[in-house]
Amino acid sequence: MNPHIRAMEYAVRGRLAIRSEEIRDELAAGKKFPFDTVVSCNIGNPQQLNQKPITFFRQVVSLCENPELLSPEKEAIVSQLYPADALARAKQILKDIGSSIGAYSHSQGVPALRRTVAQFIAERDGHPADPNSIYLTQGASAGVQNILSILTQNDKTGILIPIPQYPLYSATLTLLGATPVPYYLDEDSGWSLDVEEIKEKVKQARAQGVDVRALAIINPGNPTGQCLDAQNMQDILTFCYEERVVLLADEVYQTNVYEPEQRPFISFKQALMEHPQRDNIELVSFHSISKGMIGECGRRGGYFECCNLDKGVMEQLYKMASVSLCPNVSGQIMTSLMVAPPKKGDPSYELYQKEMTGLYESLRRRSKKLEAVFNDMEGVTCQPAMGSMYLFPRIRLPEKACKKAEELHMLPDAFYAQEMLEATGVCVVPGSGFAQKEGTWHFRSTFLPPEELFDAFCGNLRKFHANFLASYK
Repeated sequence: MNPHIRAMEYAVRGRLAIRSEEIRDELAAGKKFPFDTVVSCNIGNPQQLNQKPITFFRQVVSLCENPELLSPEKEAIVSQLYPADALARAKQILKDIGSSIGAYSHSQGVPALRRTVAQFIAERDGHPADPNSIYLTQGASAGVQNILSILTQNDKTGILIPIPQYPLYSATLTLLGATPVPYYLDEDSGWSLDVEEIKEKVKQARAQGVDVRALAIINPGNPTGQCLDAQNMQDILTFCYEERVVLLADEVYQTNVYEPEQRPFISFKQALMEHPQRDNIELVSFHSISKGMIGECGRRGGYFECCNLDKGVMEQLYKMASVSLCPNVSGQIMTSLMVAPPKKGDPSYELYQKEMTGLYESLRRRSKKLEAVFNDMEGVTCQPAMGSMYLFPRIRLPEKACKKAEELHMLPDAFYAQEMLEATGVCVVPGSGFAQKEGTWHFRSTFLPPEELFDAFCGNLRKFHANFLASYK
């Protein structure tokens, strides 16, 4: 078989996640554990943890899935169940699609839906966007994989990736046979990014014959939750121009920003438009319906926008997209709804605002509460989450625990996470699955468990950590 597949690892759905599913089955079969349910904090999957879908989005999608509800003879009944703007939007989307949502669409996505995305980008950034430079995708992950594929020529192709990093990048590069070029985020300064360090990493890699072609930035960060400031972004763009590397901006958490006054989200598209070399820096930006307050992970929808890519590259990119025929149309519809929600004055606006604001404020509270819990634990420090939906605490483990992990042929943070799962039912991802500074240990946890259960969730973590330390001191 392909040796790259053997070598590829994806810790978010790795051994601990598999074990959590086994425990879930064992609980259902009546086996006793010290807990009643498995809490999947290993992955940003909001609706798995009972986050309510946005009503307007589901109303429109349900009408598109069953267009007979829009027939004139059913109008009297259906108009009592659905608001007028949901009915109008579904009719417009179906008209734009032109046939059925069960039919293949254009390989880049339905043109009208791409125009909707382009309008969103223009309104967000204050600069126009070209629908022909936008690809609708099966979540942001598919877009990242496509772009990394087109960038990779051979095993000397290098891609700069942050450490800690979301393992989509390392796994995809392993599969493609490309070379990851890691650069480290500084934990002590809030997981900041030092452009001078990146320059040094490029210099070192190129001296070893690696053809460094792109820089991946996750902003807001995953797993670290940091948000870049405007000056740092301009420095990054200058670096990309000087070193002739493509900037890959993973911006799927752009609405998950919890200190907007202190550190607002700025898209790299907006930053690029304010840079003196705006026409000479290649940028690909990614977004998704899986995150934010929407959390429609299973629908697999998203997009990427290309700026300043060569015409010949764009032609090859279209060829790649056409091989897969098209992204799923349901995901395309949800993407268009994400970027064009109800407006003030629409019948659904008030409920939409209430749902979105409620989810946002709840996530913000849960983020702060879990951060405080981690920082109150012995030997644990945790930087605040300025954005995204994760915390990445550092854990200092007793030597006895590290030796026990070694006996089990495990890394210490993986052993800690395994013990947490077996004792509490909480599944997290060990920091080693994201890579980390040598000699440090971490884990990533979402703060997605329902707010009404959050105190009990936090209490279980406190109790486990105290018992773990007592057992291995």
